[in-house]
Amino acid sequence: MYVGTQLGGDQFAKVGDRYLGQLAQLGVRHVCIDPVGDPYQWNRDILARHVDRIDQHGLVLDMVQLPLPSSGIERNHQAPGIVLGRPGERDREIDGICRIIEDLAAVGIGAAKYNFNVLGIPRTESERGRGGAVLSTFRADKTTDDDVLTVAGRVGAEEFWERIEYFLERVVPVATENKVRLACHPHDPMTRPGYRGFETRVLSSVEGLMRFVQTCESPYHGLNFCQGTVAEGLENPRAEISEVIRWFGSRKKIFNVHFRNIKGGRYSFTEEFPDAGDMDMPATFKIYKETGYDGMIMPDHVPHIDADNSMETAFAFCFGYIIALFQANGWDPYGA
Repeated sequence: MYVGTQLGGDQFAKVGDRYLGQLAQLGVRHVCIDPVGDPYQWNRDILARHVDRIDQHGLVLDMVQLPLPSSGIERNHQAPGIVLGRPGERDREIDGICRIIEDLAAVGIGAAKYNFNVLGIPRTESERGRGGAVLSTFRADKTTDDDVLTVAGRVGAEEFWERIEYFLERVVPVATENKVRLACHPHDPMTRPGYRGFETRVLSSVEGLMRFVQTCESPYHGLNFCQGTVAEGLENPRAEISEVIRWFGSRKKIFNVHFRNIKGGRYSFTEEFPDAGDMDMPATFKIYKETGYDGMIMPDHVPHIDADNSMETAFAFCFGYIIALFQANGWDPYGA
């Protein structure tokens, strides 16, 4: 395993090559950075040029994002037919995603991450952390949109599972044939039953994620394991997270790690810096290694701090924290 990071295409368009140089300077070599533009328009030439661009900065492009975003259905979702289960429309979108997977394999990109998301990432009013840092927060007892339905209307759990299974049955064989790992992000966060018309967010619980990775079993079908998001569905993250990591890690179902900490747990939490939350991050770090995890360990959802560029400064802190954990254990942070 090794230190890594991620940027979406829109983010990359803003920070560009200057940030690639910064990553190299900070000791981050492995990245998930998307080409700019509509992913359905990516082709092998575009992807190959993108790989070369990353390589020119001494970086390795490990992964890109498929057009199944974390944003909710109301924010220009790139694959509404898939997540809403619309006949015909979802088949066209799935065909596009299968073509992207084939093109990724052709240019040597071995993994893609994605979300299967309608509700986006619900949050309530931000709260303050150490030194006044602004923390992304969710308090289920403070939500004001519980009864506001999306265009999906009311959706039962098994109805949503049908949509997931329909997608996996068509996409996982293509990924397997092309040896491209597909890493799905859990639903962030777990919400109370019935929230915005959803009987439950099926990929927000450990049980749901277990069912997911055992559906259409393949060594190329697994998780973008967001430790923070998984913790958000636990009653006691500090006590429970280790065994969760072991279950998925020992089955080789973790393809990427969002190394994120929280304070709190199910239905009520703040997102924290890795050293400031409830989970024992050095202990969980060791478990990834013990289970043979072989991908990126990356920051995610950092708090907003007072800086000219909050994101870059906060991520730099997290890179240093992760690299220090590698060195404290006598491990190479670059996977050599």
